[in-house]
Amino acid sequence: MRILILLMLAACALAGLQTWRIGGLHDEADQAQRIIGTLSAGIESRDNVINRLNDDAVTRERQEQSLRTKLTRASQEARDREVHLQRLLNENQEMRDWYGARLPDGIGRMHARPAFANAADYLRWLSGGDELSDTGKLTGH
Repeated sequence: MRILILLMLAACALAGLQTWRIGGLHDEADQAQRIIGTLSAGIESRDNVINRLNDDAVTRERQEQSLRTKLTRASQEARDREVHLQRLLNENQEMRDWYGARLPDGIGRMHARPAFANAADYLRWLSGGDELSDTGKLTGH
């Protein structure tokens, strides 16, 4: 009978130990599920960023292509204007004389500007620019 009681106690102890181990395994499984959820959210976030970056790249590529097309069109228009101007100069002596004439001093000063390091320097120069003399007044020269 003692052996039976000892076997029953051993079986109860073994069952308790197994219950305790199963509880620990449940805790580990719950922790693993939380880690999997965190990692899944991280992967989803990364995938969203990758998709957004891919979309941005496609958009920029389209914009670049559009700008290249506009640049090509503008270059062609500039060449056409230059050819047209050259044709007019070749055909007309009066036009050649006008084209080769020196600009008036005021107009020349408007075209003259210093070299700028950046846009802020240009804006500062532009807003504080020298005024041209009034052509309706005598300058005293």
